[in-house]
Amino acid sequence: MNDQPHTSHSYTDPEEFSKIVSDIAARSHKLVTEFLATQAMENKSKDIDPLNVGNAFLALTTQMMTNPSPAVEASLDLWQDYLGLWQNTANRMMGLETEPVATPDHDDRRFKDEAWSENNVFDFIKQSYLLTSNWMQSTVNNVQGLDDASAKKVQFITRQFADALSPSNFLMTNPEILKETMDTGGDNLINGLQNLLRDLEAGNGELKIKMSNQDDFVIGKDIATSKGAVVYRNELMELLQFAPLTDTVLRTPLLIVPPWINKYYILDLREKNSFIKWATEQGHTVFVISWVNPDANLAQKTFEDYMLEGPVAAIDAVGKATGDAKVNMVGYCIGGTLLAATLAYLQQVGDNRVNSATYFASLVDFEQAGDLKVFIDEKQVESLEKVMNERGFLEGGEMAATFNMMKSNDLIWSFVVNNYLMGKEPFPFDLLYWNADSTRMPAAMHSFYLRNMYMENKMIKKGGITLAGQELDLGKIKLPSYIVATREDHIAPWQATFAGTQIYSGPVKFVLSGSGHIAGIINPPASNKYGYWTNDKKSKTPDSWLAGATQHPGSWWLDWDQWLKKSSPKEKVAARVPGDGPLKTLCDAPGTYVLTKASS
Repeated sequence: MNDQPHTSHSYTDPEEFSKIVSDIAARSHKLVTEFLATQAMENKSKDIDPLNVGNAFLALTTQMMTNPSPAVEASLDLWQDYLGLWQNTANRMMGLETEPVATPDHDDRRFKDEAWSENNVFDFIKQSYLLTSNWMQSTVNNVQGLDDASAKKVQFITRQFADALSPSNFLMTNPEILKETMDTGGDNLINGLQNLLRDLEAGNGELKIKMSNQDDFVIGKDIATSKGAVVYRNELMELLQFAPLTDTVLRTPLLIVPPWINKYYILDLREKNSFIKWATEQGHTVFVISWVNPDANLAQKTFEDYMLEGPVAAIDAVGKATGDAKVNMVGYCIGGTLLAATLAYLQQVGDNRVNSATYFASLVDFEQAGDLKVFIDEKQVESLEKVMNERGFLEGGEMAATFNMMKSNDLIWSFVVNNYLMGKEPFPFDLLYWNADSTRMPAAMHSFYLRNMYMENKMIKKGGITLAGQELDLGKIKLPSYIVATREDHIAPWQATFAGTQIYSGPVKFVLSGSGHIAGIINPPASNKYGYWTNDKKSKTPDSWLAGATQHPGSWWLDWDQWLKKSSPKEKVAARVPGDGPLKTLCDAPGTYVLTKASS
C-alpha cells in the first residue's frame, strides 16, 4: 500500500533492535489485555474444515503416495535450484554480475522496494521464497488422478498458503518494515497493533481488514455524482434516470442491470472513470437499477422476484418515462446472468422490447466458473443455507471476504503489511471504498443462484430453469449481443464467458479486455490503459478466437459505443430530462437504497 520505495536502508545493531522490540512488547501488553477483557467468552462450535478441503487433500496425499516419482523429481529439481541460488548469491557477494535464479511476476507488488534486489540478504530471501512457492504449487498442480473439484481445491488452498508465507508479510524479512521500525522507534508496530485490535472489534472477534476509511468519500458528493433522479421504486430496486449531457439523444434508451452483490456506483465512481457519465456524453439516455440492500424482511425474495421486480419492471418503467418501445440493455457480472435469464423469459412470452444486450464479465455457463467453485459444494452450501435461513440473508462482508481471497496478495496481505506492520491507514481509493460498501443477499435468492448456476449449471440447459412459469432456453435469444470479458478475471474467467458466443442464436460480438473483473471493465478511454482484442471471425473455442484476434490500444468502450449505435435505430430525439415524462421524480440521484449500509 505504501508506494514510495526507500532508496537507502540503515539497520541498527542487534542490541539496539532488541531494546526496541522489548519496548514494543511492554507498550502493547496493556492494549492486548484490554482487548481480551472486552471479548465475551462464547462457546461456539466451529467448523474445523469450513471449505471442505480435508477430503481433497486426502485424495492428493493418496495419489502422491501411489505415484511418488513426480514429487521426488520435483524435490530434486528444487534442490538443484537452491544450489544455483546459493552459487548465485556467493558470486554476488564477491562482486560478480549475476542473473537472478527466480524473479517475481511483473505485476507482483510485494517486492517493489529496491532493497529486495540491491541487498544480498533480502535478494536471497526473496528468491528462495519464489523457488519454494513455485515448487509447492507446481508439485500440487501436476498431481494426476484427482477429480476436477478436488484438484481446484488443493491448488487454491496451496496458493493461499504460499501467499501467506511470503517474506513480505513478516517484520524480520521485509526491509521496508524493518526500516520503518528503526525510523519510528517501533511506533509503526504499536499503531499496527491498535489497527489490528480495531479491526477485530469491528468483526466481533473475527478479523475484518479495513481497506478504506468510511469518511474518505460521501456517496452523492465524492462518488456516484452523476446528476439524475429516481423515477421508479419497488421493494427490490430504485430506477435512476440520468440527466442528459447532449442536446439530442439516441431514440433507444439504455438500461443497465448491475450486480446486486455490490452497489451500482461501480459504474459511477467519479467523473473521470464513470461509465454512466461517459455513456450519457455519447448521447444515450441512461437508466440504471440501484438494488436494495436487503434485510431479513426480504428473506424469501427469489431469483424470479429479482427478474420480475428488477429488469422486467425496469423495462416497463423506461418505456413509460421515454415513450419509446425499445430499450438497449447492459448486464454486469451477475446482472448479466440475470439479463440473459430475463431475455429468455421475454422470448417465451413474446415480448420483444429489448433491442440489444451487452454483457460485462458475465457467466451463463458455469462449468468453468473459476475459483469461486472452490467455495461451492454440497457441504458448504448446506452450511451456508443454515446460516442464511437463521438470519434471512447472507452478510455482505462474508461475500466480500470470499472475493478477497481470490486475490489475496492485493486484497488481504498488502493491507496486513500496510495496516498492521507499517502502522498506516489505508490510502483513500474510490474502488476500495466501493469494494468495502458491501450488500446482503436474500436467503432464498442466493440459495437458488448457488445451486442452479454454480452447482448444477442449469442456465445453459434447455428448460433447465423455470421462472414465472416459463422454461428458459438461452438458445432462443436472437437479438444482437455484445460480450466483453477481461483477460485476468478471477470471478468470471474469460474462457467461461466466451461460452455465450456458442449459445445465443442472434449475432454475437465477443471482445476481450485487458486487466481484471473491475479494472478491465471500468476503463475509460481517457486513461488509455490495458487495451482489448477483437476477432470478427466465428470461433468454436476461446483459444482459437484469441489466436486470430487483433489487439487494440486503449479502451473497448469506444468499440462498444460504435457497435451499439450500429445495432440501434439512427433516429435522434430531443434530450430527455428526468421527470419530464409520465414518471415523476421521487428523489435525486443517487437515491436512497444505495445509502443503506450492511451490518458487516
